Amino acid sequence: ESLQKLHRSRHLETGEVLIDRLEVVTLSAGYPSKLPVRKYASQSDIPIHDWPDLGQCNDFDVGVVVSFGSLLSEELILRFPYGILNVHPSLLPRWRGPAPVFHTVLHGDQVTGVTIMQIRPKRFDVGPIVMQKECAVPTRCTANELGVMLAEAGADMLLATLKKLPECIENSREQSKKGATFAPKINIAMSWVNWEEQTSEELDRLNRAISCRVPLRTLWMGNTVKLLDFVDLRDLPLFPAVTQQSIPGTIQFHKESNILLVRCKDDWVGFRLVVLKKKLSAADFYNGYLHRYFQERTNDHNVWRFQMHKPEQSLAKRAKRNWVATHR
Repeated sequence: ESLQKLHRSRHLETGEVLIDRLEVVTLSAGYPSKLPVRKYASQSDIPIHDWPDLGQCNDFDVGVVVSFGSLLSEELILRFPYGILNVHPSLLPRWRGPAPVFHTVLHGDQVTGVTIMQIRPKRFDVGPIVMQKECAVPTRCTANELGVMLAEAGADMLLATLKKLPECIENSREQSKKGATFAPKINIAMSWVNWEEQTSEELDRLNRAISCRVPLRTLWMGNTVKLLDFVDLRDLPLFPAVTQQSIPGTIQFHKESNILLVRCKDDWVGFRLVVLKKKLSAADFYNGYLHRYFQERTNDHNVWRFQMHKPEQSLAKRAKRNWVATHR
C-alpha cells in the first residue's frame, strides 16, 4: 500500500516533484517468490535491489521501511540525510515487534493506530516518533481487516510526512519509556486451544487474530483436529439443548444449524468445519466419527471431548522413546 501510494504520488497536484527517485529493496526473488512489493515494483518498472546488496544509495534523501524484518546498520542509516523512516501499525511503544496487528486483536485493544518513526540501529521499533495517528479498532474485526485499514492510513501518513519532511524530523519526539509491549511472531503453539482455561471471548479474539495464518487446533482421540469457520453463538438463536454444566472440551452437535459446539471455560463456542485427515463439515464429523464411536464404544467418554495439547508431555515421551532406543 505504501509503495503504491508513493509511486502514484511522485508529482503533487501543483506540478511540483515530491519524489524524484524511487527504488525498492526487498528479499531475493527466490524467498518468497511472490512478494507483493517485488511484484508491484517489477510491473511498475521501479528498480529493485536484493537485500543486502544495495549498490550505491548515497544519492537518496530518505529511506522508508515497511514490514521489513531486518535490523539496519548505523552505517546504512547515516547514508540518508534524513535517516530511514519506518511505518509501524501500532501506537508505539505499544506492540513493538513483528506482529503488532495480530496482538492488537488478540488482546482486545479498542484503540490502535499508526506510527511513523525514525529507525535506530541494533533494535527494532525504538526510534523517535515523527508522526502518530490514533484510530478505533472496529468491533470484532479480524487481523487481516485491521491490517488493511492501518496500511491505508499508514500510506497516507507517510505521504504527509514526506511533504513536510524537514519539519517533521525537527519536531520528532522520543518514545515514552512507559507502556512498552512486545508483539512476537504468530506461531503454531499459539493455536492450541486450552478448553479449561480459555473463555469464549478469548477464543473469539484468538480466532480473529491468527486464523488467517494458523487455524485453531485441538486433540481428539490422540489426533490433531483443525477447527475452522468459528461461530460466535451470540449471533445465533439460543441452543436450549446445550448443558451449561458440561466438562470443558465436551462436544455436542447441533443438527438444526450444522454446528459443532464445544464447551470452553465459561460457555460454548461453535465451528462449522474441522480438518481431521481431510476437511469435514460438522455433520460429516459427527456422522463419520462421533456417532460411529458412540454406537461402538459407548463407555469411552473421551469420544465426546476434545483434549488439550500438552507439549511438555509430548517432549517427555519423545525423550523417553529416544532413551529406550539408545539403550536397546
